[in-house]
Amino acid sequence: MIEPSKVSEAFSRVEDENYAFRAYLKNHADEDKLDKQFLKLHNELFSDYDCNKCRNCCREYSASFEENELKSVSALLEMTEKEFKDKYIKENMGEYLLNVKPCCFLMEDGSCTIEPCKPLSCKDYPFTNRPERLWSLLSILTSSSICPVVFEMLERLKKEYGFRKRRRRY
Repeated sequence: MIEPSKVSEAFSRVEDENYAFRAYLKNHADEDKLDKQFLKLHNELFSDYDCNKCRNCCREYSASFEENELKSVSALLEMTEKEFKDKYIKENMGEYLLNVKPCCFLMEDGSCTIEPCKPLSCKDYPFTNRPERLWSLLSILTSSSICPVVFEMLERLKKEYGFRKRRRRY
């Protein structure tokens, strides 16, 4: 598995190939089979991966909170919901987004201050174990530039499909 600090650079080297692979999958992959492949890889690769040693996602994305998650996080931080929202949240069309990046709840050791009530958007990232992956390949490509596990998933899928980017001839 690629080192977390090197995933962005590695992604840059295969970015065009990954977009070509996305197009290939859109035109050739069976949706159910692809979901099973992603789920299998997700379970296999995350089973022994310690996300606390990476946390690129916490540095690159802004967490989003469901309205029903605000109360438990506020209580954990010993503040009112209003105080929590005023201090940490920017509301955008009904979405509650953390107003800072990297995440202010990320600790130096990779742990999370709000772990007991971390939002579902954080718990479920990178969403590769969910169905309908064929329709979210663009977000998966973006995640592969941040998450070493998703990067590895795409590399393995390219091998499974025998995919190699064709070189243009001039």
